[in-house]
Amino acid sequence: MNNPQSLPYRPNVGIALFNPQGLLFVAQRADLPGEIWQCPQGGIDEQEDPLKAAQRELYEETGCKQATLLGEKKDWVSYDLPPALIGRALGGKYRGQTQKWYVFGFDGHDHDIRLDLHTPPEFSAWEWVPPQELLQRNLGFKRELYEKLLPELEHIYQAASKDWIRTKRA
Repeated sequence: MNNPQSLPYRPNVGIALFNPQGLLFVAQRADLPGEIWQCPQGGIDEQEDPLKAAQRELYEETGCKQATLLGEKKDWVSYDLPPALIGRALGGKYRGQTQKWYVFGFDGHDHDIRLDLHTPPEFSAWEWVPPQELLQRNLGFKRELYEKLLPELEHIYQAASKDWIRTKRA
């Protein structure tokens, strides 16, 4: 195998979906052992706008079309796959992923969440949790990523949530 450092990062989006109570949508991966939890995320297709990719991935993975964009993380963040997954995960073509993160407010009802729209399903279970509770879950090799991301994603939500909630009530 080539030197992993010579492999590119796969362009990807991450989605932090908050409900009006400030709880974060988290889901359990269906394809990984050990009850690994994460936020929705997925690859950006060639020539696809990252925001459009985020909206598409949110729908594919959760069935959610009832979401308002509240903000985005200014910078892209990258992470490397663990050595055992390089050459196997992500089609074997990438060393990891570089992500653009978006923060959305959930405008729907819990019954609007559908994990069965994507075949095979990405997730097997989901919950609304206080954002910092995600760090108490098994995040696999993405723990460090979430430790760095969560404070900024929460800040983006807090900065936009008052106007969003006021608009929802109007």
